[in-house]
Amino acid sequence: MAFDYKKEYKEFYLPPKNPGIVEIPEMNYVAVRGTGDPNEENGEYKKAIGLLYGISFTIKMSYKGSHSIEGYFSYVVPPLEGLWWQEGSRECIDYGHKDAFQWITMIRLPDFVKKGDFEWAVKEASAKKKMDFSKVEFFTYEEGICVQCMHTGSYDSEMETIQKMKKYASDQGYEPDYSHRFHHEIYLSDPRRTAVEKLRTVIRNPVRKINDRR
Repeated sequence: MAFDYKKEYKEFYLPPKNPGIVEIPEMNYVAVRGTGDPNEENGEYKKAIGLLYGISFTIKMSYKGSHSIEGYFSYVVPPLEGLWWQEGSRECIDYGHKDAFQWITMIRLPDFVKKGDFEWAVKEASAKKKMDFSKVEFFTYEEGICVQCMHTGSYDSEMETIQKMKKYASDQGYEPDYSHRFHHEIYLSDPRRTAVEKLRTVIRNPVRKINDRR
């Protein structure tokens, strides 16, 4: 059986609909940075997703080629994720102005993937797919303490869930902390194949104890 991060780390990928506090360890990702409306047809965001999956599946299928990755094991490619903000604000996102979005779209890398393996994958994918993967990066994100929950429904209706999360965090003695972290989403549904009202998205926002301001 292939290792499935969603099933093995349910606390990170399958949280309940009610908010909770969670501590997220440092993780490595294949990532692409960009700006603009994610819904734009043939836009920067959709092109970035193609780059992410190109590298992710090159690494996943590496065992079939000549490049041996130490510690490799069979696994399911983890879900697409995104860090989102707008110029001048990491906390208050205006969904009415998606053209102003700034983002880092990303897919988690297994722990056995080192920087050298990633660089091999970029070269391998570039040669085989005849594509430019220069925007792809090996991205390490130390997320720390967050409030999170499962959002069901349209991406545009996330603000109601976010407000519920913010109230819960405050009631537990936490406050938002966007000093070096971001609004984070994990996409568990394919919007091309899933009704809008059934879309499942993990929403995760950074917090700190109110008396822990540093």
